[in-house]
Amino acid sequence: MLKTNVQEVKQYYDAGNYDVVVVGAGHAGSEAALAAARMGQKTLLMTINLDMVAFMPCNPSVGGPAKGTVVREIDALGGEMGRNIDKTYIQMRMLNTGKGPAVRALRAQADKHAYHRSMKSTLENEPNLTLRQGIVEQLIVEDGKCVGVISNAGAKYSANSVVIAAGTASRGKIIIGELMYSSGPNNSLPSEKLSENLADLGFDLKRFKTGTPPRVNGKTINYSKAEEQPGDEAPNHFSYESDDNDYLAVKDQISCWLTYTNEKTHEIIQENLSRAPMFTGVIEGVGPRYCPSIEDKIVRFADKSRHQLFLEPEGRDTEEWYVQGLSTSMPEEVQQSMVHSIAGLEDAKMMRPGYAIEYDVVAPYQLKPTLETKLIEGLYTAGQTNGTSGYEEAAGQGLIAGINAALKNQGKEPLVLNRDEAYIGVLIDDLVTKGTNEPYRLLTSRAEYRLLLRNDNADFRLTEKGYELGLISEERFNKFKTKQKRVVEELDRLNSIRIKPGDQINQFIADHGDKPLQDGVIAANFLRRPYVNYKTLMDYIPATDEPLDSRVIEQLEIRTKYAGYIQKEEAKVERMKKMESKKIPEKIDYDAIDGLATEAHQKLKQIQPRTIAQASRISGVNPSDIAILSVYVQQGKIAKTE
Repeated sequence: MLKTNVQEVKQYYDAGNYDVVVVGAGHAGSEAALAAARMGQKTLLMTINLDMVAFMPCNPSVGGPAKGTVVREIDALGGEMGRNIDKTYIQMRMLNTGKGPAVRALRAQADKHAYHRSMKSTLENEPNLTLRQGIVEQLIVEDGKCVGVISNAGAKYSANSVVIAAGTASRGKIIIGELMYSSGPNNSLPSEKLSENLADLGFDLKRFKTGTPPRVNGKTINYSKAEEQPGDEAPNHFSYESDDNDYLAVKDQISCWLTYTNEKTHEIIQENLSRAPMFTGVIEGVGPRYCPSIEDKIVRFADKSRHQLFLEPEGRDTEEWYVQGLSTSMPEEVQQSMVHSIAGLEDAKMMRPGYAIEYDVVAPYQLKPTLETKLIEGLYTAGQTNGTSGYEEAAGQGLIAGINAALKNQGKEPLVLNRDEAYIGVLIDDLVTKGTNEPYRLLTSRAEYRLLLRNDNADFRLTEKGYELGLISEERFNKFKTKQKRVVEELDRLNSIRIKPGDQINQFIADHGDKPLQDGVIAANFLRRPYVNYKTLMDYIPATDEPLDSRVIEQLEIRTKYAGYIQKEEAKVERMKKMESKKIPEKIDYDAIDGLATEAHQKLKQIQPRTIAQASRISGVNPSDIAILSVYVQQGKIAKTE
């Protein structure tokens, strides 16, 4: 039951009125605050420590499978993460280049301190945005609506909407072997009372856990025993606004290095499992399935003789290196033995031990697809507060929460991204429809339309939405429209022009073991051959009057070569849209529906899906339940009467 929150004892002072207050300045909070401010909202961003703005307490990188596409989507909507990493990366690589476009992923190694400084500067210089240090302890709730927050200093900030993005600081507890203490990430102050306040207001909170590996001094690494992982020569960026001329040459990037655990490492861990908080019951929170601690890996995959470890630089102005893959909460002396057992790290000096951190999350079934809570109007949550893991997932949610907080204040329709429109849409739909019992990580396999949600086409999917929201400038939108026009025009040309047989082209075809042309062939059909690319194609047909840039050519090749697969996915989307168009009344009385299975009845009441399609994605709701629900919705006779 919803409780009314009244400040009864503590004295407070009126610290100002805002349209939007954002609590927490990590990756979610930074995006939420910037989006709201750029949409004309007077915005306050509160953070425990100004030196932790957009900080990277875990791995110092942005992107990777699915996550890299999310960063591109954030950028296409007008968010900041893509621009910020493009200004501060120390290595850039496109992953999975030998695979299809649906799983290609851009990943950047970040200079974590430069990333923080750059984002903090952006926040400080944003009109309509006030950045302030302080700990929010209490929400002000009146008549079921959140109307402000109160800090530990007794400052009362009034607001029309509030976004909570408190991350792992929420009743955070760090664990290193037998050592345990209250703390936020990276030994920052924890946020204790806000979690208590949320529980008092009736929210269902869960306890999750994540962790980090040791950091070692780069001067003490023997790189000759590791395998170098350099960046890419070819320019690439997360932001569509970045310029190829600003891309760092490989010589100016900093390489990562690959090494492995071994039998000695595994033996040390096995001998000390009795001191491992993961296995002694000390850790209560549920950890991430797809980023387990090294001790968890050794137990779960006992047949593996080694596990990959990546040595990653944390920045240009620090000697700290992150041992990716060695996340652990073992006692400090055990961690030192583990590190010294690894090739290249025999003499490495550990600068910081790894640790586990437990924290509170708001069970996400309590959220609408807009990320507004169902329990309290005008209150939004985003990031790890919602049970996700990863900077990218957090930033994507923060952007949507900030946008929707602004739209609500403006009396406009909210922004809800569908599963066929964005990975961000998949992420949020999964959270609010299926919930999560562990830190949620976005994977390409979670997206049923992943060939449509590619790394290369986020601008085609979302730039127009960003422009309509006022987050994309007129100049940028016009450049996008020009790119869009050139792609369409060249596709039309390739589908109309024919390549005629000739000695030159038939020799080229024969060199690739294919049959020579006997008759003319449509240029687009010729481009679909696996050994043909756009550059080769131009040898046999007239080139365009104006040279096309690499991003346009990329679109042409993918859209042509994968046309059949793309059309099949688009057909699936059209079929699903029919179910998405079947709205479920907000005040539907599920108790009045006869024939629903008990589990379906419980889940439908809890999640309150918006459409028949969303209802069909709820775990425990079967096709027979959907058929019954569809009939009742069509009859339109079961809305609650109040």
